Amino acid sequence: MRGLAFWFYFTGVIYVIAGMAFGIHLSATHDYTLAPVHAHLNLIGWVTMGLFGLYYHAVPSASEGILAKIHFAVATIGLWVIIPGIVFAIQQKGETLAKLGSVLTLGSMILFLIVVFRSRDRVMA
Repeated sequence: MRGLAFWFYFTGVIYVIAGMAFGIHLSATHDYTLAPVHAHLNLIGWVTMGLFGLYYHAVPSASEGILAKIHFAVATIGLWVIIPGIVFAIQQKGETLAKLGSVLTLGSMILFLIVVFRSRDRVMA
């Protein structure tokens, strides 16, 4: 695994380690108030980023060009914004970051849709 595929997968592994550690913290403190943060970190950070990485690995030509790199940047920033945003929303300190992170994360998925569509003729059979 190389290039963009590697970076999506590598960061996904970092995020799942953080998500697991956070889950252990929740369990150890018996305070599950922030369980949605744990879930989003694992699902967006590990599952989604990992799947992006696997796609770019299976279809290396999809990672060529600027769109795929923008996809990585938007996906990463979206995760970095939505996670503290969910914390703030749960703690009733405002929903702005959660909303912005949600829009960025959705934007990331739309960018991925475009990448997948544009690379449809290059998908391995």
